[in-house]
Amino acid sequence: MNISALLTSAGINTGICVGAFSLYSVLRKQPNLVSVYFARKLVQEQSRHEDSFWFGRLIPSASWIVKAWEASEDELYAAGGVDAVVFLRMVVFSLRVFTVAAVICLFLVLPLNYFGTDMEHKLISNEPLSVFTIGNVKEGSKWLWAHCLALYIITCCACILLYYEYKNITKIRLAHIAASVSHPSYFTVIVRGIPWVQDESYSDTVAKFFTEFYASSYLSHQMVYQSGAVQKLMSDAEKMYKMLKSTHTEKCCVPRLMRCGFCGGTATSFKMLSNEAKTPKEESCFDGVDVKKKECRTALVFFRTRYAALLVSETLQSPNPLSWVTNAAPEPSDIYWANLCVPHQIFWIRKIIVLVASMLFVIFFLIPVVFTQGLVHLDKLQRIFPFLKDIGRRKVLVQLITGYLPSVVFVIFLYLVPPVMMFFSTIEGAISRGARKRSTSIKFVCFLIWNVFFANILTEAAIDHYQFTFTKLGDARNIPNLLAKAVPATATYFMTYVLASGWASLSCEIIQPFPLLCNLFYRYILRNMDDSSYGAYTFPYHTEVPRVLLFGVLGFTCSTIAPLILPFLLVYFFLAYLVYRNQILNVYITEYDTGGLYWPIVHNTTIFSLVLTQIIALGVFGIKESPIASSFTIPLIISTLLFNEYCGQRFLPTFQKIPTKIIIEMDRKDEHCEEEMHQKLQSSYCQFRSRNLNLHNTPECSSKPQSVLGSAEMGDAARVEDLENSTRKG
Repeated sequence: MNISALLTSAGINTGICVGAFSLYSVLRKQPNLVSVYFARKLVQEQSRHEDSFWFGRLIPSASWIVKAWEASEDELYAAGGVDAVVFLRMVVFSLRVFTVAAVICLFLVLPLNYFGTDMEHKLISNEPLSVFTIGNVKEGSKWLWAHCLALYIITCCACILLYYEYKNITKIRLAHIAASVSHPSYFTVIVRGIPWVQDESYSDTVAKFFTEFYASSYLSHQMVYQSGAVQKLMSDAEKMYKMLKSTHTEKCCVPRLMRCGFCGGTATSFKMLSNEAKTPKEESCFDGVDVKKKECRTALVFFRTRYAALLVSETLQSPNPLSWVTNAAPEPSDIYWANLCVPHQIFWIRKIIVLVASMLFVIFFLIPVVFTQGLVHLDKLQRIFPFLKDIGRRKVLVQLITGYLPSVVFVIFLYLVPPVMMFFSTIEGAISRGARKRSTSIKFVCFLIWNVFFANILTEAAIDHYQFTFTKLGDARNIPNLLAKAVPATATYFMTYVLASGWASLSCEIIQPFPLLCNLFYRYILRNMDDSSYGAYTFPYHTEVPRVLLFGVLGFTCSTIAPLILPFLLVYFFLAYLVYRNQILNVYITEYDTGGLYWPIVHNTTIFSLVLTQIIALGVFGIKESPIASSFTIPLIISTLLFNEYCGQRFLPTFQKIPTKIIIEMDRKDEHCEEEMHQKLQSSYCQFRSRNLNLHNTPECSSKPQSVLGSAEMGDAARVEDLENSTRKG
């Protein structure tokens, strides 16, 4: 690939980004699309809007960029919680690190790479990208010390920023825990593996156990029931209720002249049933059914104090570790009821199945990897397959095939991965939606690093050495040398991948194509004009965190080897900073918050990227016969690993356990509110009640959600502009 092919790819993606951002600035002004681009504000404010036309709605503007840029961290915290703050700090961290890397590598390393070999250079537009990589530096060059120096500067800068970010996010997490006084999860423990006792229900067994061993702190318990069909029916009923209940729907039958979008017949409005409360007895999901037969071996146990619940969740309750298994309960909106009904003893089998399935899935995904790498190295494939030489005669076609098509094809295949990884995480047995997303994030990060980075490098090495022999790849002694040669060559593909996957994904994120199509379907096919009934989405951390981390891996590994990737990465991170801030403020709602548990994933992946970069540099310095640069790289690897160990000892335990000191202080502060809190506990965890619809406002299962942000959240309502003004002026 040459500079022309790279510029072709950059031009196409720049046009896509400019067009998408301009289209978004117009679409967000349309009152009919408020539920798509202001879903969070719509849920929060319940505003109504007039669909009046004005000329400014058709003119693109950049006011949304200004609003996203000016938003403070307090506003972001109020809108998205600690997880949103952590995610944006990850983007800011990447911006800072790669800004330093770009300054060092573009002005110091890149010229040395370009003039590293005595050769006659062509015009810049016709130069192959390989002349801008470290592969163009001749063996034994005395200038390789500059690459080693740049590696030291980037590593030191990354470690310093990592330390301060870890420290600050730890403070934010602890402050968030201390401010979450009303969280019912601190009083609740999930108990699984309840032993079966003859002639006793599981509920009686739980009551006996905790009354005997925790008599002073045990408050009550709530059994978990087999809920598959029941929960699905209630979820479907909730969706239908929200779809049919519109503010424009009259409560009397009035024929309409408008024809139905499906069958073409005339539509008739229907009468909405009254939403009267029923007694708890009438609402029971198990009327006429033996409750004992519906009980699972799982229960939610409530305690009088947070400290008692913490103590129970962290201790072993029985000599048999598979019996009376206790864990801290997630928040009511975060709990994943389906996995609570699965026997705890079989989860180890499920994990083995998921491991095998993941390996098979990774092997299957090598097919698109080999295909895309073959498109990148079309000139090499022509030597293997002569019939491809006809394609090489058309210059424009070659530039599209080698510079744009491979990344697009690979990105399309990657869209299949997150749902599969989410399914694997569900099978593993996560008891909370947040834990399921974090598990998916870890799997997706590992998948991306292997399939985007390592698999592409190995495929390039195989294609490059096919004309000689494949036995070199089978010899373990040749693998380091082959990898060190393949990384600079594959860096050209990574540049186009950043353009196609990074820039294009942000365009897709800002436009929100799926919610947009759903909005059009509800509004013009189902004739539902109530914006508040369309629903909103939570932030997709399980896809966006791995994507940003992957670009960090590519940036670190290619910074000193192929510095041309850094400008494209900086543009991506800058656009991501604006787009994600806008989405968190306007689009995504926050139903649950993990308290910043994504940061350890960010930290560990960054350390892995640094060590991988140093190992690759060590191999390249060895191939280039630079013993001084190689010897100075080894202490850098050791220092990075020691830094990671220190951070693991200093900060990581805070993300794994809740400090007892904070819990006890919280108990002391609200001693006078204990009775009120105890009354809310059991109504908070209601397995068979809709989380979003208050259909039956009974004292048992319909408590109003408590604020988790205190004054910060209350202040957010004052800071958010009127939604109608946002659609007109934004």
